[in-house]
Amino acid sequence: MTARSPAVAGMFYPADETALRSTIAGFLSAHAVLASPVPKAIIVPHAGYIYSGPIAASAYARVAPAHDSITRVVLLGPAHRVPFRGLAATSADQFITPLGPVAIDQTAIRDLLALPQVKIFDDAHALEHSLEVQLPFLQVTLDTFACIPLVVGEATADEVAEVIERLWGGPETLIVISSDLSHYQDYETARNLDQATTRAIIAMRPEDIHYQHACGRIPVNGLLTVAHEHGMQAEAIDLRNSGDTAGPRDHVVGYGAYAFASLADTLPARRHRL
Repeated sequence: MTARSPAVAGMFYPADETALRSTIAGFLSAHAVLASPVPKAIIVPHAGYIYSGPIAASAYARVAPAHDSITRVVLLGPAHRVPFRGLAATSADQFITPLGPVAIDQTAIRDLLALPQVKIFDDAHALEHSLEVQLPFLQVTLDTFACIPLVVGEATADEVAEVIERLWGGPETLIVISSDLSHYQDYETARNLDQATTRAIIAMRPEDIHYQHACGRIPVNGLLTVAHEHGMQAEAIDLRNSGDTAGPRDHVVGYGAYAFASLADTLPARRHRL
C-alpha cells in the first residue's frame, strides 16, 4: 500500500492532531446548521488556515449534516508546483494528514484513465497544497469516505467538465473545487474583482471567469458547466480576503465559499448584493 505524506502540515495548518482538530472545530462552530439542502458541490479556498480557514468552514458547515451519507469526495484543485498538461491522478492508495489516512478510490481513478486528459502523475501531487488543505476539513466534517484527488494543470473547462460528469454520482458523492480568487491586489481592487467572480459563479457563466479572477478558474469553470447541465443553483456563502482575516490590505488574496444544490431542492433564491 502506497501513501502520500503531508507536504504543508505545520505551514498551512497545524501539524499536531489535537491542535488541528481544535482549529477546524473552532472554524465550524461559527456557523449554524441551516435547513438548506446539503450541497452537491462546493467551491472553497486553499490558503493557510489563518487566512482562509473561516471562509472554507462556511461551506463545510453546509456539508456536515450529510456526514454519514457522503462516502465519496471528488476533489479538484489547480497545480501550483509542477506544470503539466491535463489532469493528474495519483497512484497512492492513501493520502495522510495529521488526522490519519484518507482512502483513495483507485477503482474510480482506473476508470478515469480511459479519458485522454487524465493520467497518473504523482509529481503533481507531491508538494501540492490546493488539495491537501481540504482533507482535514473533510475528515472532521464527514464520517468514512474515499477521495478521488485530481490536480488540474493546463486543461480546458470542457475537459474538466467531462471528468466531473463521469464522477457525478448520487447523494453519496460530494464535488469539492479548491480555488482562491484574486491574487495580490489592493483591498478595493480585490473586492471588485471577487464580486464580479461571484456574480459569474451565481449566474453559471464560466466564460466570465478568467486568469485574474481565480487561480482555480479551470476546475471552477468545469464545475459551472456541469452544474448548469444538472439544474444546480449556486449560492455565495462567504466572500472575504486576507485583508479581512489575517493580513495587510495592500496585497491581498481573495477567498470565496460557494454551494451548489439542485434547483428543485433549494429554497427561493436569496438576493445577493454584489
